[in-house]
Formats: sequence, structure tokens, C-alpha cells
Amino acid sequence: MTSSPPFIPQSDPPLPPWETLPTMYDLPSENPEEPGLPDDFHFLQPLLLYLTFQPTIWNPELVYSAADLNLYYDLQHPLWYKRPDWFGVVGVSKLYKGEDLRLSYVTWQEPANPFVVVELLSPGTEAEDLGMKKNAAHKPPSKWEVYERILRVPYYIVFSRYTDELQAFQLAGGHYEPMNLTQGRLPMPELGLSLGLWQGSFQDISKLWLRWFTLAGELIPVPTEEAATAKQEAATAKQEAATAKQEATQARQKAEQLTERLRQLGVNPDELD
Repeated sequence: MTSSPPFIPQSDPPLPPWETLPTMYDLPSENPEEPGLPDDFHFLQPLLLYLTFQPTIWNPELVYSAADLNLYYDLQHPLWYKRPDWFGVVGVSKLYKGEDLRLSYVTWQEPANPFVVVELLSPGTEAEDLGMKKNAAHKPPSKWEVYERILRVPYYIVFSRYTDELQAFQLAGGHYEPMNLTQGRLPMPELGLSLGLWQGSFQDISKLWLRWFTLAGELIPVPTEEAATAKQEAATAKQEAATAKQEATQARQKAEQLTERLRQLGVNPDELD
């Protein structure tokens, strides 16, 4: 006869997942200089930027953007690279030399450097992302130094989902100057676009997102939003057609009633002017 295991009461509830599951900053990486693994936000936010980056004054065939792609910036040190969370380029075809998808972005083999770079602020990366950290002379330069001094990227954006803080810098006189928001957005007239924060649902997740707008402040829609808009417009047109048909039927019935009334009064409607 086997005895039942002793009953052990659970006095405390289990810890919530965010206290028991490791975050991207707790997990190891094969590259000691790039600790951590990407999280959901680092996938979804760049995807939204990618889908809405549609410069209105550029040929769509000469617009390129990428997320988490190695960006090589120094021919003298060809193994040095940065990996922006997202960056956009204009004047460059979507395919490398018009033939194949890129495996990386090698600036000395491309006709243009990135025009705008977005970094998503993470715990432990703030110092480098915001130019507060200087690397040793024999080490690769920081992101800020690469974007400002080497690649001279015109617009550099840093967004923190933890504080919902948006910081933007524009290249002026060879160095970055803070940008001010205009009606809650960052205008970039060279693109015909503006960049701003938007409270809404993307991929069924409602939160504050960073996304592209027109200069006038209209949302650049993603394909699902375009489909929803087209569906709504089709439903509205169908309703309008049904209403017009109903009104035409009512007008015809009224005309028939008036004709019959005239006949009852001895008037031939066909003889009326």
C-alpha cells in the first residue's frame, strides 16, 4: 500500500511572469558587445515604421528602409557596424543594385547614407544612444558618433516606450541639435513626411506607437488600415445606392398616385404640358 504525498499548502500566490521570466537584458548573447535578445516591441515598432515610411515626394522604387540590419560605415574598419532598430534611406532602390535583397547595408557600396535613424531606448543603452558615452580610441565609435560624425545622418530619433519620451535631433553645422515638435510631430520636408506619436491599435495591440504622417498630419495607413477604409467606403457606397434606389421608388410611386388622382378628376395627364 502506497501512502499519498503530504499536502503542502501554498500560502503565497505565484510570482507574475515579469518577475520570473527573463527579459532580453537578462539573456546571454553570443556577442558580448550586444547583450540581450530582441523583444516583441523591438519587432512590432520597427515594422510599423517600415510599413508607413512612404515619402510623398520620392519615387517609391527609390525608397528603402530596414530594421535590425547590420549597417557598415567605415571602409578602413570593414568589420565595424551598428545595427539600428530602424533606418530609412531615399535615393536607393529596394533591392541591392536592383537585383537582390540586402544581407546588410554597406555604406561605401551604396549611393546614399541613411536619411533618418530610429533607436528604441532600452535599459543600459541610453548612454550610447544619446551620445553620453565615448568609446576608447581603439574601440568602434558609439552610435551617436557614427550617425553624427561619420555617416552624417540628417535626422536621429530616440524613443522610449518606458517613458513615452520622444527625442529628436537634426544635423546642423556638423553636429546634432535637438528638434522641437510642431503640432506634436517632427516635420521632415525633404521627405514630405512627419514623424510623431500615435495612440492606437497596431497588430491588435493598443498603445502609444511611433509612426509616419504626412506633413499635414494625416496618417500614412498600413495595408490593413487601407483595407478597412476601402471596406467602409464600399459599405457606405452600397448604403447610399440603396437609399437612392428607395428614394427613386418613392418618387415613382408618388408620381403614379398623382396621375391616378388626375384621372379620377377627369384630367388626362398625357395632355398636360
